[in-house]
This record gives sequence, structure tokens and C-alpha cells, in this order.
Amino acid sequence: MSNLKYRIGLIIGLTVLSAAALIPRDSIERVKRPDGSFGYDTVKRVPLKRGLDLQGGMHLTLEIDETDRLIADKADAIERSLKVVRNRVDEFGVAEPVVQRVGSDRIIVELPGIDDPERATQVVQKSAFLQFQITDKTQAMERIIPRLDGIVRDKKLTSGVTAASDTGRGGAGLTSLFAGADTSKKTGADTGVTATAGPFSRNVQPTGVPGVYSVSNAAYRELDSYLEHPDIQAAMPPGKVIRWGADSVAAASQWFRQLYMLDSRPIITGEYITDAKPNQVPVEGTVVEFQLNNEGGRRFKSETGKHVQDYMAIVLDDRVMSAPIIQSAIGTRGQITLGGGGLKEATDLALVLRAGALPIPLRVAEARNIGASLGADSIREGILAGLLSIALVVAIMVGYYRFSGLLAIAGLTLYVLFTLAALAGFGAVLTLPGIAGFVLSIGIAVDANVLIFERIREEIVHGKTVRTAIEEGFRHALPAIVDTSVSTALTAAVLYQYGTGPVRGFAVTLIAGIAASIFCAIFVVRTFYLIWLGRNRTAEALSI
Repeated sequence: MSNLKYRIGLIIGLTVLSAAALIPRDSIERVKRPDGSFGYDTVKRVPLKRGLDLQGGMHLTLEIDETDRLIADKADAIERSLKVVRNRVDEFGVAEPVVQRVGSDRIIVELPGIDDPERATQVVQKSAFLQFQITDKTQAMERIIPRLDGIVRDKKLTSGVTAASDTGRGGAGLTSLFAGADTSKKTGADTGVTATAGPFSRNVQPTGVPGVYSVSNAAYRELDSYLEHPDIQAAMPPGKVIRWGADSVAAASQWFRQLYMLDSRPIITGEYITDAKPNQVPVEGTVVEFQLNNEGGRRFKSETGKHVQDYMAIVLDDRVMSAPIIQSAIGTRGQITLGGGGLKEATDLALVLRAGALPIPLRVAEARNIGASLGADSIREGILAGLLSIALVVAIMVGYYRFSGLLAIAGLTLYVLFTLAALAGFGAVLTLPGIAGFVLSIGIAVDANVLIFERIREEIVHGKTVRTAIEEGFRHALPAIVDTSVSTALTAAVLYQYGTGPVRGFAVTLIAGIAASIFCAIFVVRTFYLIWLGRNRTAEALSI
């Protein structure tokens, strides 16, 4: 009787814990607000999250972009990119995303419930390679301009630009870092260059800041196409690199784009950033505050200490965000101020800085939006299939095994509860294949009971008493139940290891169902038999 009390107590305890695990509760989560900003609010969430096929969302296929360069070791590059993409998706705040490698050059990203697909694509695909580079102080641009004009003339280069279309302000740019001057609004005065001069002499105007020049938006596309030509690139001074500003600025009712001549060696890169977060301050507006690790802080302080009163360009994905003057040595903390950008731009920049830069460029090979209506249909059909299967199981078990069948159905009810609680406890995502795995595991759970009941029936036919037949039935059926369950669990484990998102959902549900079915068949149903035997000590017959 003492043993029976422990059994009952354990079953009751697990039932209460399982029911509690399935109760919806409030949680603090990162959400998108009506104004487009992101913040942390209290959201009521159900423990079992739905996958992409059940609640809709976005499916992306990313592949290596070899437009500008060939990647030698694609497998290693895609593996390193996988970690960065996964970090970005996790930072993005999507519940239960799927980020997996497919082959040697592709990454699959599934974002359930995403409500801003365009922004998600930009965040996932953005290279986010951050560099801090000192602007040129040797007037290398002034010396090289005649040579560049000569190359354009001698090679008879054409820009392929028929009309200037970039006449308005570009996207919101980042305009200052730390304390210091902001060069993004300085434009050069008219240099008096004649119209017969070459395109560089005619359009590149000094701003008075070392290494910073101004180009009208009307000439921006033409010069940009020239700068991409191999002969122009080969003519660049050694140790120098040219970069465009990320934003257009207005001066004298015209729009200009900044052109920077920078030292090619960065004093530090974004690999040392350990944290970045958006913030809004009264004077500077929206900023991104970042922090470097100890090694990065030491290097940054040492390098900026050597360049006090020099201008330092902040370069993100080969575009200069701003070029402030270094007032003093800078340590582990700094901030980037957004000029025209809002909280969303700051949030996205902070996100990619935290997650790190992609080691290789990626492009979107395929993008699909999955509607919520498909998910609703899937849920409805899955529930219908589950209810029909359970109804058939109940009818067959009660009709064939009668009283023992009722005990099996009682155990099956707890099995359903335990399985769902296990899935919720491990944070599993419920997918359509997962529902199929759950329905299949119901059949496995019933199969274990069938093995036990048939063994009990054989023992009764051989003249054993009811109590002895029950004991022997469970003992002899146990090896077969364990063998079949273990083999099925191993198969599910292989599916989980090598499968994609939906297949993994099927495998997780199946494994959880197998574990719950063994417990319910061997422990719970046997406990029900013991309770019945305790009330019927002289039982001479069993309805089975």
C-alpha cells in the first residue's frame, strides 16, 4: 500500500506540473510598436509556440554572393556566416526562428510571425563590416586627380550614366561619433575649374578637412562608375583607399555627396564590439552606444591617442557614416549619433553590431511570405485528424479490451497531457509535421498497452490468477515495449540531427511522445491496475 501511495502521489504531481506548464502566462518580450519602433512590453504567450507553417511568416534562402570575389573555402565561410545570421535573427526578437545550413553554400532562414519582411531581409543580409580609419593628411587625392583624369581620357572610359537621378537626400546617415566636429555638412567652394577639365578635376572639390572632398549628386554616379574601373583602382596611392559617404548633404540649395581618402589600414574593426544598444539623448537625438572588449579598448585607446586632432572615419560596409575629429584618446565606450535616422535605424544598427559582421557577402536567392490563412487551415485539419484518430483508438480499445481498455484510455489522457507539457518545457515549436508526429505517437502509446493486455490474456488462459497474470503480463511485455520504443527514438534522433525545420519538429514531437508513452503504459496503467486490485482483493476475473 505504501508503494501504491508513492505511485499515486507521483502521478498526481506530474499531472499538476504538466497542467501548470500549459497555462498561458505573461512575459516581457521585444515587440514592434505602432510607431514602428521596438521596445519591451508585457505579452501573453502560450507555452507551445507555433512554427512557420502554422502561424505564417517568412522563408529566406541565402547563398554566397561571388559577384566581386571568389570564395575558396565555401563550406567554412558559410559555417561562419551561419553563426552571424543566427545571432542576428535571435537579436531581432523573432520567436522560435529556424536558421540552418543547406549544402555548402546556402542558409535557410524561417521567421514565424514576422510582420516586417523587408526590414528582416535587410538585417539578415547586411554585411555590417565596421572599420575606424584615419582620413588622409598627405593630400594624396590632389596629387592623383590629374592622373585619374588622364586615365579617363586615354582609355576613353565611359561612365554609362546618361542622366543624374540622385538629386535628393539619401537615406538617413550617421553623422557624429563621440565629441567633436562633424564633417558631413562641409562642402567645398567653387574651385573655378574650367568645363574642359577632366571629370575628377571638374567635380571633386576639397572641403577644407584633410582627406574629405565634396561631389555634387549630379556627378556622383558618373564618378562612382569610374572609380570601379580596374585601371582607376590600380592608380590609387599605396596604403590609401577611397570611400563614399553614406548620405547626401545640402549646401547652397544643392545636394552633395562626400568622398573620402582614407588610410587603408583601419585602426580597429567592429570585431571587438561586445555590446551595442540604441538610445535617445536630449541634445544629440538618437544614438547607438557601443562597448568594446578589453583588448579592443586597449588598442582603440592606443591608436586614437596617436591621432589626437586627426579626423577618424567610421566606415560601415564601405560607406563612411561620419568623420569626427578625435579630441582625446578613446577607451572601451563610444557612441554613434544618427543625423536623420530614427529609433528603428538605430535599433537595426545596434543589432548587426552586436551580432558581428558577415565574413562573406550573402544574397537572397529565394524569399517567400507564408500567409496566416495557410497556418489556420493547417491547424484546423491537424486538429481534426488528431481528434478522429483519438476517437478511433478509444472505440477500438474499449470495444475490444473493455475494462482494461478504459484503463488504457485513462492512461492515454495523461499521456497527451505529459507529451504537450514536455514539448512546452523544452521550448519546442509545434509544426504541421509535429502534429503528425504527435498523432503517430498516440498509436505507439496504444501499441504498448496492446502488448501488455495480450500478455495478460495469455497468462489468464494458462490458469494464472488475475493478480499474477497482471504482474507477469507487464514483466514479459516490457522488453518488447523498450525495444520498439528505443529503435523508434533512435530513428527520430537521426531525423532531428540531419533534418530541416519541419522534419525536426516531427522528430522532437515523436521523441517526447515515445518517452511519455513508455511511462504511461508501464507505470500509469499498472498503477491503475494496482488501485483496482486494492479495491478488489478477491478478484477472480478480469474484463480483457
